[in-house]
Amino acid sequence: MAVRIRLRREGRKKTPMYRIVVAESTFPRDGRFIEIIGQYQPRGGGENALNLKVDRVNHWLDHGALPTDTVRSLLRRAGVMKSRHEARLAIKLQSAAVALPSGEA
Repeated sequence: MAVRIRLRREGRKKTPMYRIVVAESTFPRDGRFIEIIGQYQPRGGGENALNLKVDRVNHWLDHGALPTDTVRSLLRRAGVMKSRHEARLAIKLQSAAVALPSGEA
């Protein structure tokens, strides 16, 4: 079983509100989940449409949780994917850097 980060629909008819949850891939869409890590209101509008607990998102991504396509686009919009990419790239570049000998400048 794989752990997924996905949307869980809530809200009234014609007024959807989604919670971004971590759940096993076999659990139903609106069923059991492990943790709520954010919410998304597509009709709420503005900057309050997407609320995330970025530290928890990074925790679950580090532990192998796979986001669905929609959640991946929301994380990209929030800047989470970019910051993760930049952090990974910085570690790679730092490990590839070669120190100059102390006699040369």
